[in-house]
Amino acid sequence: MVGGAEIELVNRARATGATITHVEGEQLERALTTRTPQPIVAVAPVLDATAAGVAERARETGLPVVVLGGVSDPGNAGTVIRSAAAAGAAGVLLTQGSVDPMNPKCVRATAGALFALPVAMVDDLAALGLTTVGAVAGGLSPDEVDLSGPVALVLGAEAAGLPEGELFDTEVALPLDGGVESLNVAMAATVLLYEARRQRQGGSW
Repeated sequence: MVGGAEIELVNRARATGATITHVEGEQLERALTTRTPQPIVAVAPVLDATAAGVAERARETGLPVVVLGGVSDPGNAGTVIRSAAAAGAAGVLLTQGSVDPMNPKCVRATAGALFALPVAMVDDLAALGLTTVGAVAGGLSPDEVDLSGPVALVLGAEAAGLPEGELFDTEVALPLDGGVESLNVAMAATVLLYEARRQRQGGSW
């Protein structure tokens, strides 16, 4: 059932020149991957991004880049993209072995951020020309690391961690109490992104 909010959204879309097509609920379910989809679905282009372009944007804006190394869970990757857009990042890069950012679950987890933030795959971190900050189990506290500029925040999957043999300019670790061994990668990325924002803002969010 379409309510007032959905009708308003349709009217706003129509005002921009978007093509509006009405379909039955059964048709919508067959076209999508969710069992109970939202009553409104949009088809929109994503930003045409490359790793080199994201790195250049970081240098121009002074914003960090998030690099996901082998993060295969679409919900985690999508949440990181959403947090990166919210906290102010130049973009998100994913290494080989990571989930396809166009995965439907990943797209949903971004809550629309995928259409506003450059996201691309990356093969060679060194080629980016950015200072790399690896999130590891034993590193400096985030407030001891300069995150105020165009750095590459590199995070791995919770179970596997960062790729073996990868060298970073600096290593950072979030303090953990209560016997907790690690944080979900999306949570860790969000904390680091907001610490970077705090540093850029001169000590306040």
